Amino acid sequence: MKIKWLGHSCFLITAADGSRILTDPPVKEVGYELPPEEADILTTSHKHYDHYNIKGVKGNFVHIENPGEYEHKGIAVKGISTFHDTEGGAKRGSNTIFVFEVDGLKICHCGDLGHILTQQQISAIGNIDVLLIPVGSVFTVNYLDAAEIMEILSPKITIPMHYKTKALTFELDKVDKFLSVVDGREYTANEIEINRDNLEDYPPVVVLNYK
Repeated sequence: MKIKWLGHSCFLITAADGSRILTDPPVKEVGYELPPEEADILTTSHKHYDHYNIKGVKGNFVHIENPGEYEHKGIAVKGISTFHDTEGGAKRGSNTIFVFEVDGLKICHCGDLGHILTQQQISAIGNIDVLLIPVGSVFTVNYLDAAEIMEILSPKITIPMHYKTKALTFELDKVDKFLSVVDGREYTANEIEINRDNLEDYPPVVVLNYK
């Protein structure tokens, strides 16, 4: 499969058979442009403007935004209920983590997770291969909490998201803080191609470059 970072918390995940998952598309005012590719599955972790640009997505897609178990085009999707803050959602509301099973691998997209996971949430997520996690603080977990969650979930590869870049129009922490406490490497590409056999070829943390 291919995992392409489109900026912020938006990824295009393309299975070997061409099926496409798009996550958390932002409006253009956030600073990132959505791709021309169509989606088959769209997931949105919550309804804030920088994650919920449904009208900007092309294709005859299935939109999944609530906790539960789903299946479309051979891809299993599981939504786990979490919060956008440390106060049980009182400050910023709820957040849904999504786990995708694609080509025999499990990818976990944390959305705007705002707290350390509970044991029940950890069990619901289960074993994963790739973790997509916010690290920019301010509206989500900070880099230290993100590193702790990464250690708890023990993915083969972690890809940070939701942090300050030159394109982003509002302030978050840069990815450098996260890289100061984890073993990772920045890539010049905005996409990686992975399968069961090449996971070990990548460092524990892969920082993709927005284009």
